[in-house]
Amino acid sequence: MTVDDTGSGAGAYPGPDGEPGRATGSVDAFDSMDSGDEKPEDPEKDPLALRLEGLILGADRRYTPFQAARSAGVSMELASRFWRAMGFPDIGQAKALTEADVLALRRLAGLVEAGLLSEAMAVQVARSTGQTTARLAEWQIDSFLEGLTEPPEPGMTRTEVTYPLIELLLPELEEFLVYVWRRQLAAATGRVVQAADDEEMVDRRLAVGFADLVGFTRLTRRMEEEELGELVEAFETTAADLVAAHGGRLIKTLGDEVLYAADDAGVAAEIALRLIETMANDETMPELRVGIAFGTVTTRMGDVFGTTVNLASRLTSIAPKDAVLVDGALAEELTRTGEAPASETEAAQAAELAEKEGSPAPSYRFALQPMWQRPVRGLGVVEPWLLARRG
Repeated sequence: MTVDDTGSGAGAYPGPDGEPGRATGSVDAFDSMDSGDEKPEDPEKDPLALRLEGLILGADRRYTPFQAARSAGVSMELASRFWRAMGFPDIGQAKALTEADVLALRRLAGLVEAGLLSEAMAVQVARSTGQTTARLAEWQIDSFLEGLTEPPEPGMTRTEVTYPLIELLLPELEEFLVYVWRRQLAAATGRVVQAADDEEMVDRRLAVGFADLVGFTRLTRRMEEEELGELVEAFETTAADLVAAHGGRLIKTLGDEVLYAADDAGVAAEIALRLIETMANDETMPELRVGIAFGTVTTRMGDVFGTTVNLASRLTSIAPKDAVLVDGALAEELTRTGEAPASETEAAQAAELAEKEGSPAPSYRFALQPMWQRPVRGLGVVEPWLLARRG
């Protein structure tokens, strides 16, 4: 896991300033721009950008990629894999890296050397962290900071406001990010350790739901971009709040569609009906349809995969407007847990028997109505059930 004095081993040629470079014929993320390639734009042309970078990173540029890899004690190949996984661009051999970059490489490599992570897992950690934080950073700049950096006085520029604002916000946002991450990690860990066996810790039985806005493509042709963006944001915000409040997990949003999951079938069903009811009471929102399936799901990097997910998506596409369709497995689970009767006839018989015996009648949260069996592309014939709230 260490790098020798010649960088990538035998055949290495000198890099910039006479330093050892990569081995002849090898290519990596940091060394793809040699002297004949187009150079990236010189950041020195924008002093404010450099000042902001220094403020946010907390360190000055000191290292070329080769120097950073050597200081961290890792090979250029591994450093390249880590940095590409984190989502950072190739920079040739520009002196653009800091002590923090060296420390990050050293930490990841140290986890591999200590046997705590395999090299593949360390790369996956880098990729998942990079993808998640990249989206967060883009949102904060595009939405959050853009709104806050409106010049407070005539004659001031946005750039004059940005630096002191970031200086004030940075430590608070950093602390908040760590707090939320720890909370989410504790919740995720708790769910995993409650799995029945080791196999369930990877391939778990979950209820997976898709909620889809009806006629969204037509809306995009009629509405102004800003108005459409506000509608999507309102939908995503409402869905995220409802999913979280009722114990589900928002997996991802896709503009006109959200994907969520829950360990409990009843939770997933309640979320679906709440989404339908909430959107139906908002005149600015189009109709909604939801599909839910229950079964084994593979989870990777916060996302979910497998036949159960595909089935939920197909059910959504055939669901009526402002309605919820579920698969047979979820209907069976709701019946097994006593949250829905197997049929209305059974519910009526149970109520009649309870009345004769002078005992309370069974109380059900949901009603299930079988629909016509139909072929579903790629999944064969399925029998969807229409989910509703009882009473």
